[in-house]
Amino acid sequence: MAIHILGIRHHGPGSARNVKAFLESVGPDIVLVEGPPEADAMLQWVGHAGLKPPVALLCYQPDDPQRSVFYPFADFSPEWQAILYAREKNIHVRFMDLPAGNQMLVEKETVNPDQINLEAQAYEELYKRPISYLSDAAGFADDEQWWEHTFEYRLNNDEVFDAVAEAMQALRESLPQKDKKLEQLREAYMRRTIRQAEKEMFHTIAVICGAWHVPALQNKSSQKDDNELLKGLPKTKTECTWIPWTFNRLSFYSGYGAGINSPGWYNHVWHHPQDDGTLWMAHVAQLFRKQQVDTSVAHLIEAVRLAGSLAALRGLPKAGLEELNEATLSVLCNGESILLRLVQDELIVGHQIGEVPPEIPKPPLQLDIEKLQKKLRLPPTADFKDYTLDLRKDTDLERSVFLHRLNLLGIPWGKQQYVPGKGTFKEQWRLQWDPGYSVEVIERGNLGNTVSEAATNNILNQATEATDLKAISGLLEQSIPAELPDAIQILINRLNNLAAASADVIELMETVPGLITVARYGNVRNTDATVISAIISSIITRICISLPNACVAIDEDAAQKMLDLFYKLNDGINLLQEPETTAGWHQTLQVIAGNKNTSPVIGGYSTRLLNDNKLLHAEQLMQYFGYAMSVATAPIVSAAWLEGFLKGSGTLLLLDQELWQVIDNWVAGLTDDVFMLVLPLLRRTFANFTHPERRKLGEKARTGGTGIQQHTTMMADFDTERAKKGLPVIMQLLGLTPNKDQHGN
Repeated sequence: MAIHILGIRHHGPGSARNVKAFLESVGPDIVLVEGPPEADAMLQWVGHAGLKPPVALLCYQPDDPQRSVFYPFADFSPEWQAILYAREKNIHVRFMDLPAGNQMLVEKETVNPDQINLEAQAYEELYKRPISYLSDAAGFADDEQWWEHTFEYRLNNDEVFDAVAEAMQALRESLPQKDKKLEQLREAYMRRTIRQAEKEMFHTIAVICGAWHVPALQNKSSQKDDNELLKGLPKTKTECTWIPWTFNRLSFYSGYGAGINSPGWYNHVWHHPQDDGTLWMAHVAQLFRKQQVDTSVAHLIEAVRLAGSLAALRGLPKAGLEELNEATLSVLCNGESILLRLVQDELIVGHQIGEVPPEIPKPPLQLDIEKLQKKLRLPPTADFKDYTLDLRKDTDLERSVFLHRLNLLGIPWGKQQYVPGKGTFKEQWRLQWDPGYSVEVIERGNLGNTVSEAATNNILNQATEATDLKAISGLLEQSIPAELPDAIQILINRLNNLAAASADVIELMETVPGLITVARYGNVRNTDATVISAIISSIITRICISLPNACVAIDEDAAQKMLDLFYKLNDGINLLQEPETTAGWHQTLQVIAGNKNTSPVIGGYSTRLLNDNKLLHAEQLMQYFGYAMSVATAPIVSAAWLEGFLKGSGTLLLLDQELWQVIDNWVAGLTDDVFMLVLPLLRRTFANFTHPERRKLGEKARTGGTGIQQHTTMMADFDTERAKKGLPVIMQLLGLTPNKDQHGN
């Protein structure tokens, strides 16, 4: 009976090649692989035409899906090649690690922070990267680079596993011993699994595990000690399934705890072990040419030569990724690191995503999501992809509804991009699938078997817990584009009841803009917005009744908050275009502006809104201004009123000379002390103007406020008769028929 323990690096292409060659040479009758034994039933799918790496085993607890762990595999993963060999040879293959459910429970046991001491911290630091001690001894600054050149890139691999075992034995003997509960449990369980295989009379046993565990499995402790250590492990229910994975996610530390920085490069090394860098540089050139970067054959030849020379100078058997990157940066990128970043994203990491056969058991919600992805032609991709949706088209509307529903479920596969000027019938989405969403899909499965059902129940659960208008309004705003009629009806009823009972005018004002957005969706999503419009009108009526008193006797902070609400509410009402609602709002503004006890900043803004809507004659406007800026009014009050009036635009001061003169006279009449007092308010007011407005106001102030008169004087000698002679030509260019009476010909 022979037991062969092969120490590997997880996701190492050289380790994968060595494992495959070793298994073919010894021909074992059982293969034991480091991994969760609960997933043994899923091993039957390895080798299936529809299961294409990168993929991952997802192990989770059904009653708490967030407690989960991923075990990723790529083509170049040694574990994958070992399992694939066993499946192709039709021999036994099993996982032999501590069950994932037990690992999650052990990891959950956290140490009391008060008990953490400097000695424990130093110990953890020693064990963080044990391979670094070997790389330091070999003269390498980077332990990853040392391992790659020593084991992953080399082609002569005789006795490589013996060398790995000896190196790990030396490390484990040299580092201080310390109880690590999880590691001890895992290694005890591995030894138990090996003993079980021996009892079953397998003659040649191949064990594939992380290199660090090899000494612990070779120097077997007694069966009694292992059983005592494993005694009392709680039984946990764990379910497993295969999910697609991505190269980008292979860089994460999950499951095997061995994230890699360059999965795309490792994939290249696995498929092209003899490449001296020529093929890799050809891929780089192809990428650059797609980006319109000039790259010639001479560039490639020189880059490959430079990479080889760098490897020779460093005493390396062949050029690795570091040498190829340096050559790329020097020869192909002309020293521009931004292009090397492109190589990093597209080639060194890559955007490959795996595939899982539809026959694999999956939760009903996952099946519904996949069905909709196929129907709507929205394939999950590792790289982001942008979609512009026209909601007037049925397919695009269904896509939008689907993506909004997923977002409601906390699965942000699509992120909406807010592009100005698209109108309400256009949406821009950026889609990028993250394998981690599989956990959310499983967790949301208890809400319903379809996306629609789960999203509806999720909204209703949140609505039950929500107690304020703003929260209910937000849920309604999210539900409308997701087209959840059952949830929408219940939310509307809740909203109506809460609005009728609310006496908080601030809360009512915060609710209206979102509801108006909801009402607008009725025009593009075939949603009946009549009921929502009625609620909006009712709320605005109540706001108009209560608002004047709410603007009296409030401090500056409350006034600024109210000012922002005024701004949003006024924009919403203008967007609503309801004559009765608009008229009621304007009447309220007149009451607020005319009340001497109104907060000055709100009084100024109300006056501004009345003037914008042409509800004030010039004389009335100057009366408001005259009172606000009079000597009898405290300067600090005048400055606050002016801040409110000028909110959002300084164009008024540029165009209205009389208004300019009133403000100029007021500022000129301030004493030095009073001017310094109101200066911060004035600075805040003018700081909100656009840069061109501030520049023009400065020019006007520099000329003494006479810019317009000077312009008129400068144009006084304008030759009108001569200008009229050019009118026929201009009219002809514009395609208009000249009017003789108009130009005097």
